[in-house]
Amino acid sequence: MNSNKTKLLVAALENGTVIDHIPSELVFTIASLLELEKLESSVTIGYNLTSQKIGKKGVIKVADKFFSDEEISRLSVVAPNVVLSIIRDFGVVEKKKVTTPDELHGIVRCSNPKCITNNEPMSTYFHVVDKQEGVLKCHYCEKEQNKSEVKLV
Repeated sequence: MNSNKTKLLVAALENGTVIDHIPSELVFTIASLLELEKLESSVTIGYNLTSQKIGKKGVIKVADKFFSDEEISRLSVVAPNVVLSIIRDFGVVEKKKVTTPDELHGIVRCSNPKCITNNEPMSTYFHVVDKQEGVLKCHYCEKEQNKSEVKLV
């Protein structure tokens, strides 16, 4: 076998979105978070693929689906450094690294049991005070919490 040959591990996508550079342990969390099981279009999940950057990675390819800003914000809470590629006619037309926005609306639950968002029917609202460390601050009760410890709404 010639070592210069590359293997195509996942089929090419005509139109849709590729989510790449996912830490392997987060692949199925992201699939669930984006509710991919409810889609009618094809979804390809690559798990424990070799990556020069992160060792082992995951890739999710979703045919004929282009994610909204809200869905991308939800994704940023779980895996802030993944790369999204928008595919049209088998070519990449846009590539962007997912980053955590300055504010999160209705995405994570406040850990303060006395917070109004846990006692009234209203949406949560957090300010991201430290993107590097993943620190969020509730707009209503001002409780800070680490992104790695939050529960998604």
